Amino acid sequence: MPLSADYAAEGTYPADTCVLRYALERNARAKPDDVFAAFEGGECWTFAQTLQQVESLAGNLHELGVRQGDHVVLVLPTSPLALRAMFAINYLGAVYVPINPALKGSSLEHVLHNAGAALAIVNESVLDRVVAAAPPGLTTIVRSSDAAVPAPPGRFTIYGVSALTKAAAAPPAPPRPIRPFDLQSIIYTSGTTGRSKGVLSSYMHSYSCVGPDAWTCLTADDRQLLHMPIFHIGGAFIACVSLCVGSSIAVVSHFRTDAFWDQIRELEVTSAFLLGAMATFLLKQPPHRRDRDHRLRMVFIVPLGQSGPAFRERFGVDVFTLFNMTEICTPLISRANPSKHGICGRPRAGVEVRLVDENDCSVGVGEVGQMILRTEAPWAMNHGYNNDPQATADAWRNGWFHTGDAFIRDADGDYRFVDRLKDAIRRRGENISSYEIELELLGHPSIREAAAIPVPSEFSEDEVLVVLAPAAGASLDPEEVIQHLLPRMAHHMIPRFIRIVDELPKTPTAKVEKHILRAEGVTVDTWDREHAGMPIRREII
Repeated sequence: MPLSADYAAEGTYPADTCVLRYALERNARAKPDDVFAAFEGGECWTFAQTLQQVESLAGNLHELGVRQGDHVVLVLPTSPLALRAMFAINYLGAVYVPINPALKGSSLEHVLHNAGAALAIVNESVLDRVVAAAPPGLTTIVRSSDAAVPAPPGRFTIYGVSALTKAAAAPPAPPRPIRPFDLQSIIYTSGTTGRSKGVLSSYMHSYSCVGPDAWTCLTADDRQLLHMPIFHIGGAFIACVSLCVGSSIAVVSHFRTDAFWDQIRELEVTSAFLLGAMATFLLKQPPHRRDRDHRLRMVFIVPLGQSGPAFRERFGVDVFTLFNMTEICTPLISRANPSKHGICGRPRAGVEVRLVDENDCSVGVGEVGQMILRTEAPWAMNHGYNNDPQATADAWRNGWFHTGDAFIRDADGDYRFVDRLKDAIRRRGENISSYEIELELLGHPSIREAAAIPVPSEFSEDEVLVVLAPAAGASLDPEEVIQHLLPRMAHHMIPRFIRIVDELPKTPTAKVEKHILRAEGVTVDTWDREHAGMPIRREII
């Protein structure tokens, strides 16, 4: 329902519109037998069943000591357990903190320390790495199975999954009502110029991000495909807001090109969010007689690139695009089937958008500027970064949120993404911190200097290129460098290209001049991991 028609005195949505506990209870009363979630493999939840399962798991979490306002870490792949746990945490008025199960080493250690949780729910396959990286305050771990495993160090209390899934009574009501501006989640960026930051998101923020005021092309009758991970807003926010709106989701573990259309048909999906690379992969499949045999009526393709018209023509769906990030609330969205390649849309109602120079002064039409934002309603975007006041102050300068991304606005009012002001790399929908890649590379005894930069991918977005300078008297073997990184880094962060030079170009103040390296790109002496026969597959958990 539009904010303008359902506006409380304090300027936020009413609690039973956007607060998960109250919206779930409302929909379970109003439409108990309507399907909320359909899972690959046949499992299905009605709204009444969802409430029953969430109440039971919340009761078990309460028995384990979770209370309103507590942070609870989830290190889980997208699954029925992950959704139940996420909803149950919010049902208590606690805060869910989903973490990418692929993280390892110092990246995982940083996020776990920042999260400030005493309890974590952890997939069995990554239990050892979580135990090794856990801060002193994390003392209770619930595993995703009941299988017998060796006991970890004595400071942990470890439970099997039945501690969550056993039948239990609903927990007592929270000590105070859960409010729209209360903290719902902390979702980590994938890192930009430094370590990943934990984005503080209220219930109002998540609802504003993917709810009816932002995604006006969706209806309550749509069934959205949930194939993005729950540690992304494309997984977590879509799941929570669909539950609040009273629509439905179709849940699969992850995107698979060869299975996509069968999943769409089997689960009766009407809307799907696709990264640009996903759309490219689907278009590159051979034409099939069933290309239009489905109920899918629309897709978001982000970034749009040039795939929109071809996708619409072949598969018979409406194509939209948008611009969003973890911290904000879909400030730009297109009309159906935009004719211009590469645009991100136009500002939506309720969000004020400016493009500015380094002094926050507006730039003109056709000029490059950083996008900054503010919303009419309070709490409709993030309210800072967890335990990082300096990053919060930097981002919220002069009363506007600074995206760190450069855009151009054309004479028609369409916005086009130009480049990242922050030193980030984006590969297959993941923001990758060049800093974290460089940190792991510099741990190699034979590497003196390292710079990670993006280079264009033939599919969409970026590939990772690292430029290395060897230590004195040392030599570098690219394959050995990859072997060094594999146990230390998530699969999507592993560089595809490695270039070895005597010394990196630097400014007079000894900062690496990455713009020179980006301009040089993939040179004739650059090693290509794919061409060398070393493909890295995503870790299926």
